Amino acid sequence: MRDLYETLGVSKDATQDQIKKAYRRLAREHHPDSSGVDGDEERFKEVSQAYEVLSTPDKRALYDRGFDPNSRRGAAGFGFEDIFETFFGGGATGRRGPASRQQRGGDILIHADVILEEAVFGIARDVQVNVADVCATCEGSCCAAGTAPTSCRECGGKGAVQRVVRSLLGQVMTSAPCPSCGGYGTTIEIPCPECSGHGRTHSSHTITVDIPAGVESGTRIRLQGYGDAGVAGGPMGDLYVEIREKPHQVFERRGDDLHCSLEIPMTAAALGTVMKIETVDGRQEVDVRPGTQSGETIRLKGLGIGHLQRAGRGDLYVHIDVQTPTALTLGQEALIKQFAALRGEELLEARLSPANSGLLSRLRDAFTGR
Repeated sequence: MRDLYETLGVSKDATQDQIKKAYRRLAREHHPDSSGVDGDEERFKEVSQAYEVLSTPDKRALYDRGFDPNSRRGAAGFGFEDIFETFFGGGATGRRGPASRQQRGGDILIHADVILEEAVFGIARDVQVNVADVCATCEGSCCAAGTAPTSCRECGGKGAVQRVVRSLLGQVMTSAPCPSCGGYGTTIEIPCPECSGHGRTHSSHTITVDIPAGVESGTRIRLQGYGDAGVAGGPMGDLYVEIREKPHQVFERRGDDLHCSLEIPMTAAALGTVMKIETVDGRQEVDVRPGTQSGETIRLKGLGIGHLQRAGRGDLYVHIDVQTPTALTLGQEALIKQFAALRGEELLEARLSPANSGLLSRLRDAFTGR
């Protein structure tokens, strides 16, 4: 068996957080529903099995000591019987009973694309899912109509056969799964023709998913019991919907806040004005105070993204970009020269200031969130 740490690509002293991150990355990469690459289904199963062991402290401890953490003894401890099982390939004379045919259905991962407005307010979205359903003909029994599983003639319904082997300790009685029934204790003589004896069939379903406000790319929504039906009537798996948020042409998202740039003419910045802008909540007024400088930020509270799983919303930050006029007419140029003369700015002297003040500071603070 391949080393489980190697399967996830982590070291043997990896933390639980590192193991979880490695699993999520590999699961997204190799999930059959998203990759479409031959062989990824088997790789996805290997990754899931490795994570199932290494994410459980008790199972991980058993695995690190060289035991199989998925043996039917589980984490309850290993006794004399398990020593024989480890060295001789079977248990001692005691029986643990036949294995169950029922298996839990697999989990399904699909993607849902959302636009910014849907991430702000949330939305109910219909998605198409290809799933394994319980066979309507046999209702998960795997048997043809009017038939039922029969007791295995080779093992007598025990699911295992015993044999005596010679070892360094003398003759040892070992137990192994019955080759005729696969350890189930029963055989299906006439499989259901609809599902070929698997107890399930495949079909496409439309499922309504409630996408809450505040989701972003990478957010996963779990719908318990909406995955594949289990084998032979086993429990249903889960459906995971992973969000992919499309970028917006105007607004940039940073956490639960939105940012945009507002261009205003030099005269409006000097005199002040009230401008109306289009937001995700409709038209809103932006109060530009007299003397506003390029790089200043105006905050509109509560017009950002809805908080995920809690009340309230983020804010909208409007970054001011003062436009300097170009291609002046002779009349406009004369007026500006007159204005400069009135302010005593015909001949300016260069005045330097530290880089941590003025426009550079405001721009830095705007992008670093200070």
